[in-house]
Amino acid sequence: MNIVILGSGNVATHLGRAFKMAGQDITQVWSRDITHASALADTLAAEPIDNMFDLNRSADLFIIAVKDEAIRELALELKLADQLLVHTSGSTGLSALDGASTKVGVFYPLQTFSKIKSVDFRQIPIIIEANAPEVLTSIRAVADRLSENVIELNSEQRKTLHVAAVFACNFTNHLFGLAQELLEEKGLDYELLKPLIEETLSKIEMNDPVSVQTGPAIREDQATIQAHLEVLKPNPALSELYTKLSQSIVNLHKRSQG
Repeated sequence: MNIVILGSGNVATHLGRAFKMAGQDITQVWSRDITHASALADTLAAEPIDNMFDLNRSADLFIIAVKDEAIRELALELKLADQLLVHTSGSTGLSALDGASTKVGVFYPLQTFSKIKSVDFRQIPIIIEANAPEVLTSIRAVADRLSENVIELNSEQRKTLHVAAVFACNFTNHLFGLAQELLEEKGLDYELLKPLIEETLSKIEMNDPVSVQTGPAIREDQATIQAHLEVLKPNPALSELYTKLSQSIVNLHKRSQG
């Protein structure tokens, strides 16, 4: 299969590597910045391009892996006919590709990607969608080459999944960052939290997160909560976040109890 990747960021980089390892031929990498296109293309033995006039429109698969707001414009700029075209966004509907080709779909890998860290694509859920059953079959065949976990969802389901992923990944990572900042302001080492974080993640691998919730909020331990708020008093924004999260823990626990 000959593949053109449109984009040069984290998702494009990891998809390119995964397809290359699966024996697929990445023929071109496009980016509006030729230096970015070249950096990725060099690792994939592909041709870097920054001009649509140079696009190989005879490729088998075109993958748009750019910022959500740029997907629609870029898709129409490709001027494809009946080639297979997909985007990789979790929150953008399939309709963003309307009119860009007769064969369009979504190829959304549910994972957080950083260029500096490799991932095992076989374990990554790939969420797919298409504008026709035969197109879905083609996309599934592509996805099966990379992952053991390929799932079909519609655009609304995928959007909900993406929101949940933001809570589970982005917000959680942000809280780690706030914890690190809080400790470092007092000359304490963030490494002290690593065993706690690892155990927290380990528990939810086999258990419902709500059922293994711990801490002063779930116990409604007001004395400890007030002591914590006293520590956070110099930082009103963090104090407010602590209060809201504590109340959210209580509310979720009560909902889980019926």
